[in-house]
Amino acid sequence: MIILGIDPGLANTGWGIIETRKGQYRAHAYGCIQTSKDTDLAWRLKQIYDDINQIIEKYQPQEVAIEKIFFGENAKSAMATGQARGAALVATAGCGLKTGEYTPLQIKQAVAGHGRAEKQQVQFMVQSLLKLDHIPQPDHCADALAAAITHAHLSRYHQIERDYKSLKIQLRG
Repeated sequence: MIILGIDPGLANTGWGIIETRKGQYRAHAYGCIQTSKDTDLAWRLKQIYDDINQIIEKYQPQEVAIEKIFFGENAKSAMATGQARGAALVATAGCGLKTGEYTPLQIKQAVAGHGRAEKQQVQFMVQSLLKLDHIPQPDHCADALAAAITHAHLSRYHQIERDYKSLKIQLRG
């Protein structure tokens, strides 16, 4: 399965494409959509939307993973991130892609083993799990790849759960 991971942000939206096969992960590509603060908001959101569409067209992912917003101390920043996230979600929905949404805590848990992992731990685990010779830069790329890895982990878990429920029903019948 090919998964597009997205780490939304108005100034920087990280993206990463991974492929999962037999429990192994491989990075295909990653990058960062950058928008200028000197550009009107509507045009920045359109750029994110257009670039996500181009990435989808080029890499043909079957599913998408996107990070949920963490509402910390800066409400203005959270609002801008939410708008960028919305542009990315509209792009993926327009392509008919199934989307998983994950909190930063869930991503850290899935990739590093605990929800309080430091950013460097997550980046190291992304590098290790994808067998890369370097940590993806900028860090928005590593975060996007981490979201895709989380989706792959949880998709496998949910498939096992569905298979178990199906088997349980068959055994009762």
